[in-house]
Amino acid sequence: MEANQPSSPRPAARRPAGTLSLPLSGGKLPPQATELEEAVLGSLMIDRNALSKVIDILTPETFYLESHQLIFSAVKDLFGASEAVDILTVAQLLRKGGNLDRVGGESKLINLSTRVSSSAHIEYHARIVVQKHIQRELIRISNELIEQAYDEATDVLDLLDNAEQSLFSVSQGNLKRNYESSLNLVKQALDRISAISQREGLSGVPSGFREVDRVTSGWQNSDLIILAARPGMGKTAFALSMARNMALDHKIPVALFSLEMSSIQLITRMISSETGIGAEKLRRGNLDTTEWAQLTSKVKGLQDAPLFIDDTPGLSIFDLRAKCRRLASQHQIGVIVIDYLQLMTAGNSKAGGNREQEISSISRALKSIAKELDIPVIALSQLSRAVETRGGSKRPLLSDLRESGAIEQDADIVSFIYRPEYYKIHEWDDDQTPSDGQAELIIAKHRNGSLENIRLRFEGSMARFSDIVAGGYRAKGSGSDGGDNSIFESKMNRVEPRENDEYEPF
Repeated sequence: MEANQPSSPRPAARRPAGTLSLPLSGGKLPPQATELEEAVLGSLMIDRNALSKVIDILTPETFYLESHQLIFSAVKDLFGASEAVDILTVAQLLRKGGNLDRVGGESKLINLSTRVSSSAHIEYHARIVVQKHIQRELIRISNELIEQAYDEATDVLDLLDNAEQSLFSVSQGNLKRNYESSLNLVKQALDRISAISQREGLSGVPSGFREVDRVTSGWQNSDLIILAARPGMGKTAFALSMARNMALDHKIPVALFSLEMSSIQLITRMISSETGIGAEKLRRGNLDTTEWAQLTSKVKGLQDAPLFIDDTPGLSIFDLRAKCRRLASQHQIGVIVIDYLQLMTAGNSKAGGNREQEISSISRALKSIAKELDIPVIALSQLSRAVETRGGSKRPLLSDLRESGAIEQDADIVSFIYRPEYYKIHEWDDDQTPSDGQAELIIAKHRNGSLENIRLRFEGSMARFSDIVAGGYRAKGSGSDGGDNSIFESKMNRVEPRENDEYEPF
């Protein structure tokens, strides 16, 4: 009889908590928080000032429902026009644009405003809405990458670059927009002008050299700056001097990519500049007690400086872009320095083995990095031998840029370092004043400013540049030998005089 008994029905599979009971055949809904979207929009319509708390993190695209996107756009437009934000004004603006019925009519706006009693928690709610939007963006990016990865015609390096760029955009909160209204742009411009006025006319990253900053107003964000010279002129020394000024004096994080010298060599040169102890002495290590004390006391600033040095040899533009994005994300770097451009590789076969085309590709990529990260990129470059064969003062020209005219085309600023002393010329050709121990920064191209020649002090033994200060003093015999007794305004050059030093005015 037991065999004839009907079998007990199997218990139904338990559904995970929080899932829909509708049979969706395994389908998934995009991440969303529509109830919190409604709470945010309701808060905005009962408290006009609530938008100022979330204006930096919310955009119309952040909202999941199209109706919510349209309502937020109307609220934002009213706020930007300094008009009242409430149910009536939002409804009127939506009606004017033909969107009131699309959002559900006035009844929808009324329902939104009754869902909340205050805007006290709007920032918390808005951040959850943003998190859901980021999740949706990650899903979208992942689906696009999967589709591209299955395409055999896709270059794998381009795919990696696109993936990292997309993820970087999401992590920075700068999700791509195709346009921006003039209202926002004008406001940003006015805010920037106001900030510049408080920084004594410096709108960019200060180089630490008074006259250079006067001409450039600081190195501007998104600019590609080329610093070119023949070997031995002091390109690296000038770059290190700037990096020191930015990182130590102005606390601006600097990323320095050295393809020619090791990171230990670079930091040793910076220690020499900072302490006033010659690089040769540091290499030998035969320091007296006073110099050891000076060394330990003055390198502390370098230890704490926001300076990041990468000495990867043969760095490709693909690796450079990836490293710069990580540094920007993790350390908020304010400027990138590359020493030097001709030692880089394009990292792909698109140049077809043509070195000139490869350099062109690299210079375009450097400009692209500057725009993407919105920081200045300073790239050092070699000059051709044509400078050496030229008669007269041997001043470099734009045509001397080595291997590619695209460098001149892509750069916002092209500057040269020129030291007459290097060519056994001991006076300046324009005013016949002594040129020993001095250098000239020639700004030969300046997309947004004037062209000028700026004279600087150069100390060879410590490989450092500094301002020439009128009315200062120079130790007797200092000059081409790079004496370390100069006293200047810059902190970098505040070297204590040794006993028995004699000084003469210059």
